[in-house]
Amino acid sequence: MRNIEVQLANGETGKFGDLAPGPALVVNVASKCGFTPQYAGLEALHQEFGPKGLTVLGMPCNQFLMQEPGSNEEIAEFCSLNYGVTFPLLAKGKVNGRGAAPLFKELRRGKDWSGAAGLVRWNFEKFVVEADPADGSAPRIRRFRSSVEPDDPMIREAIEDALRP
Repeated sequence: MRNIEVQLANGETGKFGDLAPGPALVVNVASKCGFTPQYAGLEALHQEFGPKGLTVLGMPCNQFLMQEPGSNEEIAEFCSLNYGVTFPLLAKGKVNGRGAAPLFKELRRGKDWSGAAGLVRWNFEKFVVEADPADGSAPRIRRFRSSVEPDDPMIREAIEDALRP
């Protein structure tokens, strides 16, 4: 999974593992969604857990009711000005269907609390990705649906578990 190519909002490309060498919280985001205020909570997690090794990463997506119409530059400016976002944003992309970002194709195997995996249902689904296991197997992915706030104890527990050596 760490070898998956990703593109940042500034146009640079790299590997997911270079951007997030340890545990990560990856979220599909949108600027005109009822869940958009969750940016503040995501930034708070970035500030709290970033120094401990967590990478928070957002990927803007316009697939759900066209709620992310802006360019990469407009999205980055919106996030910075309105929510003080300092965590990295990927280039705008798709999370489902033809042309879905390879990272999200892999993340969709993550299961939520009910055991459901599959397609991303809406903006602001959250995926806690543990560091790659030493045995070379795929990392564990814990999934949280859009209505689960970033400061929810379940997300915090998943992050803390992922950060344990």
